[in-house]
Amino acid sequence: MKLTGKSQARAVLENGVRRTINAIGFDLRRYSPSSNPAFQLLKAINRFKIDLVLDVGANIGQFASELRSVGFQGELVSFDPLSSAHHDLSKAASRDAKWQVHPRCAIGDHDGEIEINISKNSVSSSVLPMLKAHSSAAENSAYVGVEKVPIFKLDSVAPAYLEKAVRPLLKIDTQGYEWQVLDGAHDILPRIQGVLCELSLVPLYEGQRLWMDMIRRLEKEGFSLWSIQQGFIDPHDGRTLQIDAVFFRI
Repeated sequence: MKLTGKSQARAVLENGVRRTINAIGFDLRRYSPSSNPAFQLLKAINRFKIDLVLDVGANIGQFASELRSVGFQGELVSFDPLSSAHHDLSKAASRDAKWQVHPRCAIGDHDGEIEINISKNSVSSSVLPMLKAHSSAAENSAYVGVEKVPIFKLDSVAPAYLEKAVRPLLKIDTQGYEWQVLDGAHDILPRIQGVLCELSLVPLYEGQRLWMDMIRRLEKEGFSLWSIQQGFIDPHDGRTLQIDAVFFRI
């Protein structure tokens, strides 16, 4: 196929940019569902016309920011219990008119108060005690403190955000506490069209439910497994410890 002058100029520019980026140790690739997990999720979000994402376990907003970076333009509502992370999360969301941050709280199976263990890296913090399989596989994941926080069911706090939503998606990243989040979402779950959930293949937190239980539960709720994305890998032996799984009502 013969390139036009405009196509040739674009190819020369792209090759020049690629060589420059390669020279400093990076690579340049087009977004594709097979190479970029966020873009893969965006394709599914567009396919199912998702207009709201409930971001449970948002930390400082990494997931929401990445979803925005690949082109998601719908509403975002983030939840996080850690005081330091919630501060940074609120700061990140303040620049986005369609991104709300709920007042600091944990999400679970009851309304009240609970203690959360704070990990050194922040992202591994959990209500549940951490097991050695996790701490030995991730440097800086060990607990360094405890924080008392309010806890609410999604049934108690999500309805106001769901009022105008037509096809919402629920993302759960709560470090072993996913089952309890679902327990507290009994009333709203029939309205949810998709779920992105972290699934552990081996026990990483004391008392957590593993991947097979989670898949069976979501299937009983009417969801079908849509895609699996690479998650937490033990760098010492290459074992996959966690994956991210995406489910939709089909």
